[in-house]
Amino acid sequence: MIKERKVFKKLLSEAGKEKVSVVLGPRQTGKTTTLKFIHETLIGRDKVSGIFLDLDIYSNFEKVSTYENALATFKLGGYKPEGAGKFYVFLDEFQRYKDLSIIIKNIHDHHKDIKIYVTGSSSLAIKHKIQESLAGRKIITHLYPLDFEEFLHFKGRKELIEQAENTPLLNGENLFIATRELYAELEEFIIFGGYPEAILSDKKQAKIDILRSIFDLYVKKELVEYLKLDKILEVKKLIQYLAVNNAQKIKYQNIAQIAGLSQKTVKSYIELLKETFLIAEVKPFFTNKNKEIVKIPKVYFLDTGVANFFINNFNGFELRRDAPFLFENYVLSELIKGGTDPDAVKFWQDKNQTEVDFVIEGNKALTAIEIKFKQSVTADDLAAFNIFRRDYSDARCFLISLSCQKAFKKVKALLPYKVAHTICSSHTP
Repeated sequence: MIKERKVFKKLLSEAGKEKVSVVLGPRQTGKTTTLKFIHETLIGRDKVSGIFLDLDIYSNFEKVSTYENALATFKLGGYKPEGAGKFYVFLDEFQRYKDLSIIIKNIHDHHKDIKIYVTGSSSLAIKHKIQESLAGRKIITHLYPLDFEEFLHFKGRKELIEQAENTPLLNGENLFIATRELYAELEEFIIFGGYPEAILSDKKQAKIDILRSIFDLYVKKELVEYLKLDKILEVKKLIQYLAVNNAQKIKYQNIAQIAGLSQKTVKSYIELLKETFLIAEVKPFFTNKNKEIVKIPKVYFLDTGVANFFINNFNGFELRRDAPFLFENYVLSELIKGGTDPDAVKFWQDKNQTEVDFVIEGNKALTAIEIKFKQSVTADDLAAFNIFRRDYSDARCFLISLSCQKAFKKVKALLPYKVAHTICSSHTP
């Protein structure tokens, strides 16, 4: 039985739209499963036909390698030009072939009765290929590892999903005991991450083995076969450095020395890791955008389980010095999974090293977020906001901790279980 993801309904709703539906995300997050679900759901309807092709298999690519081959393949699969209904085409891992976007464009432009869904695991390659050929012809959906709500759904914890839904109703400063069961699940989620196959395994070692197989495949398919990187040991050292320094400022010079790479190559590889959905780069916030470009960024992993895998540490929070950084990383990943543009998230720091963890630029106002891996909240935890608001008085301010949810003066304290729902609504159009 397929476990439903939040994007299923959105993608199904696109069935009647003429634009090409593009699903982007890391490997092993369920893109193929999602595509098959959409395929089976649509093809199950009366008078609907379609074809599913896994393009990781070269012989399948050959079937759509030219416009003529594609049309012949579709006709063999049941496509009837000038027919009564839509014909649905599902192409999995289409980024591997540089000319395929042109073929998709030609099919889209000349056959309005063909609806195309495609998936890909490298946004860099796809961006380059589809910006021009599919300009104005595509709808892009990102499929990341599971968010916390989906994690609970995959584990069958319906009662905890309801509890999480109700946490915005709570008010007070000592809510940890009331939400202790949610916290226990959150800890597991942050330690092992949101990759579906790992979540569905009950044993710790099995989860670790699954993550190992996922990232062995990531190295083989994305870094070696597709991106043609030949310095794999150096790239692994780079990733390990980022995992050790997760949620902290990075220095390209330090990475270059440790990994045995030039600073230019380090910057290039970090960009590739971003574009293959492994990490997110958070730059400092300045009203002068030129400064953001040159200042030292922070790096986070899109999935906390990935960070733990690359440092081989799956201990619980009580044994982790880096637990506050993991918690901060969790909040960022929930925001991104909830629809926040990763490039819109910054951090703020003044000359005295006073820092606000995240600043999100929205169309309404700035959203400022402080994250505290602690149960009690004091006036000191609000100090950075007071300084930040001297220059940005209209900013919406949120303080996320383990136990406090109430309104302070110009600051809203939140529990960590529905952060994306609450915060994303404050800065999205």
